[in-house]
Order: sequence, then C-alpha cells, then structure tokens
Amino acid sequence: MAGFVAVLTAAAGVSEAAVGDVLRCLPEGAGAPHRQSARAVDVAFSSDTRPELGAFDGFDVNILPAAGRRKQVLIADMDSTIITVECIDELADFVGQKARVADITERAMRGELDFEAALDERVAMLKGVAEHQISACYEQRVRVSDGAQSLVQTMNDQGAMTALVSGGFTVFTDRIAGRVGFQMSRANVLEFDGEALSGTVSRPIVTSDTKLATLKQLCRDRGVSLADAVAVGDGANDAKMVAAAGLGVAYKAKPALREVADAVLDHSDLSAILALQGIDS
Repeated sequence: MAGFVAVLTAAAGVSEAAVGDVLRCLPEGAGAPHRQSARAVDVAFSSDTRPELGAFDGFDVNILPAAGRRKQVLIADMDSTIITVECIDELADFVGQKARVADITERAMRGELDFEAALDERVAMLKGVAEHQISACYEQRVRVSDGAQSLVQTMNDQGAMTALVSGGFTVFTDRIAGRVGFQMSRANVLEFDGEALSGTVSRPIVTSDTKLATLKQLCRDRGVSLADAVAVGDGANDAKMVAAAGLGVAYKAKPALREVADAVLDHSDLSAILALQGIDS
C-alpha cells in the first residue's frame, strides 16, 4: 500500500476537534497525529488509493504522498498570492478605470480571456499614470500576504531556490522580491513616455508559458527534477506551472487552477506550504 499524509492547516489554528473529524474519515490504522504548530497537523496513513475527503468547515485538509515532501525550488505568482491585491487594478484607480480594469483582470484570471490581449487592453488604460503615482500605489495599497515572508525565508534557510514570477510588472515585483526575500524575480516591463506610463508593455510578455519555462529552467539549474519543486498561484495563468510542479498549490484560487493543483488553501496563510512539506514553522 502507498503511504500518504493528511495535512490539516488553518490560519486561525487547527483544533483537536478538527483533527478528530479528519481521523474518522481516514482508513483504519492511521498513525498518531503530529502537531507541527498551532496552525498545522499532519497524519500519516497507508492506503491502496488516495482518498477524497472533501471540504471541512474552517480548515484545509490536503492529502499528499508521504515520500518526497520537502522541495528544493519554490516558484510563486505575485498578485493575489504573495501580495493581497492585483497591482494593475490598483494603478487603474489613479486614472478612474479601476472597475473596468478589475473586471477584465477577473475574467483573465478565470481563464475566460487571452492573457496577452487582456494585458495589452488593461495597460492601455494606464496611459498617463505618473511615476510618483506608482510609488504611492505601492506604499499605500500593496500588502504582503500573511505567511509569505515566513514561507520564502524558511525555504531560503533550508537551501531552496526561491523565485517570484509574475504576469504583473517589475515596478512592483522588484520591490516585493527584495522585501519578502525571493532570490530572483521576473515580470513584465511597463514602458514610459517621460515620467508617465505610455500605455504599452515591453515584449515578450510574461505568460503562463513563461512561468512554466522558468520553473523548468530553475530545476535544471539546481540539478533537480520538477518533482522537487513547489509552485503556488491563484489564477488560470498559473495552471501550467502548478500542474507541472511536484507540489502545485492553489491559494484562494480560481476554479481553473484548483482543478489542476495538488493542494488547495482556502483557510490557511502561505506558511501552510511549509506544513505541506513537513517543515515545522
């Protein structure tokens, strides 16, 4: 029989009652629960097949193979993943286009629109946004998601490679990568006309294919396989890298990403990705 582990996580904490609820759903002979922290518990068990436990109220449960949990590469999306907002939507607010841009963003993240065309359409609406407004947007509106810094810095300390790869913009990823601790970052480059945005973005655009290619290159550079990587995102443009990684995580994600992910986090912060790997935090 194969070995599995049920990983229970919740930002508000995992109660003993929650552990009991999960134990009753696992095959007979499950091991004793191991409490990693107040917010994470795992339970090892053996089974001929990977059981589907469904959703629980107030905490996440993800079933993963017990072997090879710890990863050596982390690749993460930025907007609505490592940070709590979509930067392009917030920039659009400075030119009175937030509602229109946010609608396109939402549809693109659900996979309903071509990402590149949707990006061009939205960036065109940003024409005239000044450099000082971009800085104000970052200072006033961009917030790092709970658990992001712990996740990245712990993986750095464990010797992993950490990369921020975004369909957003370098004017934000460069700042966030340094602030959170990513070893590298990649994103789109907004073009300027003097000190204001021209409404265009440099080519090539960072797409889902770019994210997948970056993941593969990072693994080659480290001399490891895709199975040794963890990828996390929230939208359809993250699906290729999340599906390819040994541990693909959908974080408060759109349905298109949840369908291909190995783990889904709705009630947990990003430090739960450490718990999924069996790393106490």
